[in-house]
Amino acid sequence: MARLTLQFPEDQYYFSTQLTVRSTDINGANHLGNDSMISMISEARARFLYAHGVPETAADGGGIIVTDLATMYRAEAHARDQLLFEVGVMDFNRYGGDITFRITRPSDASLVAMAKSGFVFFDYDAGKVTTMPAAFRAKFERVNWLD
Repeated sequence: MARLTLQFPEDQYYFSTQLTVRSTDINGANHLGNDSMISMISEARARFLYAHGVPETAADGGGIIVTDLATMYRAEAHARDQLLFEVGVMDFNRYGGDITFRITRPSDASLVAMAKSGFVFFDYDAGKVTTMPAAFRAKFERVNWLD
């Protein structure tokens, strides 16, 4: 039984992208390895941010850093599987929020994994967390705000 349950609001997905499981992503048990899934989640996050005009690091020294990652696996994925990564955001606070992922295999409609990645805005020059830019929040008006 899973120790973690992740469920996200349907209206919070803002982006989707497909990634292919490579042969080098396969582990000794002959399925997609945890380390490769994390890399694929990172790639999906980068594509999501890029599509919304949000640099992970900006010329002014500001950027986004990942604070945590929770993943719930539901099915195996194998080499050459096409995986659909639906990406959303939720639970904004003064400094950041969560980026959510629903990962499915469209060929058989299998839910492969759900994941949630916490993030904060960070001033790399000052070496400290900074407040969420208003322009970022404005891109995602439907997102709930936590105090």
